[in-house]
Amino acid sequence: MQKTILGRVYVWEIPIRVYHWLNALCILMLCVTGYMIGQPLAIQQGAEAWQSYWFGTVRFVHFVAAYVFFFNFLFRIYWSFAGNRYANWRNILIYRKQQWRELRQVLAVDIFQAENKPIETIGHNALAGLSYAVIYVVFVFQAVTGFGLYAAMSQSPFVHCFAWIVPLMGGDFAARQWHHAFMWVFVVFSLVHIYLVFYHDYVEGRGEISSMGGGWKFIEKEYHPLKKEPWEASKR
Repeated sequence: MQKTILGRVYVWEIPIRVYHWLNALCILMLCVTGYMIGQPLAIQQGAEAWQSYWFGTVRFVHFVAAYVFFFNFLFRIYWSFAGNRYANWRNILIYRKQQWRELRQVLAVDIFQAENKPIETIGHNALAGLSYAVIYVVFVFQAVTGFGLYAAMSQSPFVHCFAWIVPLMGGDFAARQWHHAFMWVFVVFSLVHIYLVFYHDYVEGRGEISSMGGGWKFIEKEYHPLKKEPWEASKR
């Protein structure tokens, strides 16, 4: 059996991994509670109405998750300047010719499945970077509209910084409709993201899934473009 020498590369730092899993948890909580707020369940029970506060709890969880989500996202923006080369903002904005060529290659492999070969990018490939750039815009939209809707029932000066968005969008009803509609962008993005992670892990065999747990990926040495990167050799 032919053996391939692999190098172990530290790609995702601890702050990125914490951001990733905290963000995933927040999105899950926001989508579940947001859907329940938009389509409330009729829970029947024998107690008096004032003794039941389950919907208030749902709203509280939604608001707490929104705060964590927002400040976690601000941290990710900061880390795109303070982190290593794989977390850098240059991997998210597609502006170089090499990135556009890689984007076409990834589309051929991931979407059209016209090719069946590994993508040599170690961190985010060009398609992933482009999708993150788009989803980050959705993050900002959801945060601004969410806090704008919350401003009507909050005394927080921070929340009232976003109160302008509701009149701009034509009132509460329109703002809620758009806020709810963009929730489904999170759902679709999450499903596609999970599928592609498993797909690349299967096709490339570089530890795509485990890298967000321990930070390491396994890359063929001859494919690694960074000669100064320290290697920890392994065989398969």
